[in-house]
Amino acid sequence: MRVVLDVNILVSALISPAGYPDAIYRAWSDGRFMLLSCAEHLEELRSTLQKPRIAERIQPHKAGRLVNQIRKLSVIVHPLPRVQHSPDPKDDYLLGLCEAGRPITL
Repeated sequence: MRVVLDVNILVSALISPAGYPDAIYRAWSDGRFMLLSCAEHLEELRSTLQKPRIAERIQPHKAGRLVNQIRKLSVIVHPLPRVQHSPDPKDDYLLGLCEAGRPITL
């Protein structure tokens, strides 16, 4: 199964290690699904983790480990298909990831 996760889920997994986002993160770490990512996804994650109110709640080594894990263990999609369907244009890349990750039907 291929999955696209919003950055908020990944950050929440680091902040609340007993919640649903952490369960999703652990399922990915255990190899139960394939995470799709891209340069835009990694950049949004990095910038979110550097926001002061987030950075004060997450140890720097945990933030760095998450970014490195995604870079190494996820499927990096490049180039992304152009998609312009989201009410928030900054999230169009997530829809592009979803489109790129669709199984090919014959």
